Amino acid sequence: MKAAVAPTGIRSMTGFAQARIDRDGRSLRINLRSVNHRFLDLHLRMPDGFEVFESRARQAIRNRLRRGHVDVNVYYEPAGPAAVEVNHEVAEAYMKAVEELRRQFGVKTEPDLIALFRLPGVVAAPGAASELQNEEAQERLGAQLEACLEQALGRLETMRSSEGQTLATEMQGVLARIVEKTAEIESLAERLRPAFARRLESKLNELLNGVQVDPSRLAQEAALLAERSDVSEELARLRSHVEQFQKLLGSAGEVGKKLDFLLQEMQREANTLLSKTPGVESEGLAITGFALEVKSDIEKLREQAQNVE
Repeated sequence: MKAAVAPTGIRSMTGFAQARIDRDGRSLRINLRSVNHRFLDLHLRMPDGFEVFESRARQAIRNRLRRGHVDVNVYYEPAGPAAVEVNHEVAEAYMKAVEELRRQFGVKTEPDLIALFRLPGVVAAPGAASELQNEEAQERLGAQLEACLEQALGRLETMRSSEGQTLATEMQGVLARIVEKTAEIESLAERLRPAFARRLESKLNELLNGVQVDPSRLAQEAALLAERSDVSEELARLRSHVEQFQKLLGSAGEVGKKLDFLLQEMQREANTLLSKTPGVESEGLAITGFALEVKSDIEKLREQAQNVE
């Protein structure tokens, strides 16, 4: 078995980052939160009027991240104290709708103005929507958004890389246990051939009621039984999968799906080990125990790999 690769490459899909940029009396803040997902699943929440930047923002995120459910929250506000900006047309439309419903249903309660301010489109940060009508201002704000997003993405990548190193270290420990148990199974399997002969002879003696058995025939049958229960190929493939897994843990980029595929193959080999394990003597029982532990370790790896980008 080759030495384990230093866990420096993989990235977790879990992370949180925040960035803020103040320019020309405008403050822009972005929060990023990511968790594991099979693909890149983006959810953007932006202030009214920022829809013109959505395509640009999505592309910037795709350039940096490959997998994960990512929540992106963009907040825009003046850097200094300023009065809120009320969209009077939208507020008037809401009020007319309220008055019409009051008359229709005979409701005497006065409208709640505080609740009115919470309705979509009524209140915006000064200049957030109206300022975007100006092409030059829109370009400046777009550049500010891109710079803020790049900062946030850089911090998110740093956190995801740190989490990835922790994951890789934990998985290397599990892989080391699998290597140890595989070696134990191989050693036990080599001692099983005499056990096959003893079991076969015992069964034949019971069936033949003391009649002498041809030793050469007994050896042949024992060899056939041992061949059907041979696990050397499964152990060799399992070792190969472990080595590939270790290499991927030291690789950069999107390796989560490759790890998942390898784990499926490792699980298949472990299942075959169990199906071939003969229930003879103490060696067979020990092999069964080690094979079950290998399956358990592979499941632990599967849980951890689910969070690898």
